[in-house]
Amino acid sequence: MNDLPLNGKTILITGSAKRVGRLFALACAQAGADIVIHHGHSREEALQVKDEIESIGRKAHIIASDIGKPAEAAKLISKANQFSPLFALVNSAAIFEPLSFDDTTLEDWKRHLALNLTAPFLLSQEFARHTKKGRIVNIVDWRALRPGADHFPYTISKAALASLTQSMAVALAPRITVNGLALGAILAPSGGKKSDKIIKDVPAKRWSEPQEPGEALVFLLTGPSYITGEIIHVDGGRHLI
Repeated sequence: MNDLPLNGKTILITGSAKRVGRLFALACAQAGADIVIHHGHSREEALQVKDEIESIGRKAHIIASDIGKPAEAAKLISKANQFSPLFALVNSAAIFEPLSFDDTTLEDWKRHLALNLTAPFLLSQEFARHTKKGRIVNIVDWRALRPGADHFPYTISKAALASLTQSMAVALAPRITVNGLALGAILAPSGGKKSDKIIKDVPAKRWSEPQEPGEALVFLLTGPSYITGEIIHVDGGRHLI
């Protein structure tokens, strides 16, 4: 157990009860970390993830919080630190709605920015105030570096998160590294199936394997601390097309 790269480290992963956040939580636990599982309204799924993490011998704690509300986001770090001082923060929670430019209302815009951008900012700010040395990883999207008109408020919020990642890397150096993962076709849409249409423009000509996003995250959490301000694409080359 002691040779695991994240052994003895505690990591807070937002939105880690379901989907990609769950994959991140399990990957970090398999690398030796104890996990603070955050969810908004997914208690049953969070309990399942907790059981999975504990079954491999790691500790898991659950915090429910609506971090789309600034006051809630600002409190999450102190709540997580009560279990054990945090080594890392992974900003994974997000809203992903298929809204066009014309269809996006002001409320849609505010909702996406609140969870996808403001929450990571506030969480990172609090993390930096309570952590002498650590790591932050923001989960972005290949669209962030190649923004188009689809999923309009989501794409803009993630593009801003990419810029926030690089700005924070400068602001928090040398104590804290700040990097990002820009994901592509990882999981099928909620309630849907994997479609060849989604990967038709992916040079790798396939969907991600379930373990690949987690492997990339563990690298950023355990690799050289000389890497900061970097955004790694885990998208099979989709951002190049």
